[in-house]
Amino acid sequence: MDGRELEFLFLVSFLASFGFIRTSAHMIRAEVSWWPGNVSVGGTHIHHLVWGICLLLIFGYAAGVIRPDAPWSHIAVIGFGIGAGLTLDEFALWLNLRDVYWEKEGRRSIDAVIVVGALAALAVTGFREWIDAAEEVEDGVFAAVGAVGALGFLAGLLNAAKEKFGMAAIGLLVPLVGVIGALRLGRPTSLWARAFYSEAKREEARSRFA
Repeated sequence: MDGRELEFLFLVSFLASFGFIRTSAHMIRAEVSWWPGNVSVGGTHIHHLVWGICLLLIFGYAAGVIRPDAPWSHIAVIGFGIGAGLTLDEFALWLNLRDVYWEKEGRRSIDAVIVVGALAALAVTGFREWIDAAEEVEDGVFAAVGAVGALGFLAGLLNAAKEKFGMAAIGLLVPLVGVIGALRLGRPTSLWARAFYSEAKREEARSRFA
């Protein structure tokens, strides 16, 4: 199993762990009778981030120090992903050092999971593919900007040939304005009018610019 597949195992186990424990927390809060409640030892509520930290320590040590062969290496990655999901679901708690799971600050836990999940998804799909996609978008943007610039320049020339010099200058900055000006009638005395306008068209231009 290559690195990409191990990253996929981490992503799936991480998201599944977060989804399960978040659902469990909602069911406990709703006091669903058949769902197990919170774990307490000697009257102390054991938050699930404790179990998550334990899993991170155990499987992180196993993967980084022992480095077992398959399938134990795969199990270590899955265990690490589960521990990460349990721990980050209470990210706001260890950030604020108090239980803010159901308060406004608790939103930070979800934000942390989204960030880690997005990074893990990027790792699964491959950063190189995203870089290539960004470069393709960049090339497309430059091509589009170049085409718009060329269109504005041509529209400016056409406006100048129609003796609409104000439109020509503005069109270099705002190509759309230049195109609109280029499509409209030119002055009857312009080079464009003398070369391409019929007598009826010139009369229309005289009325337009009178």
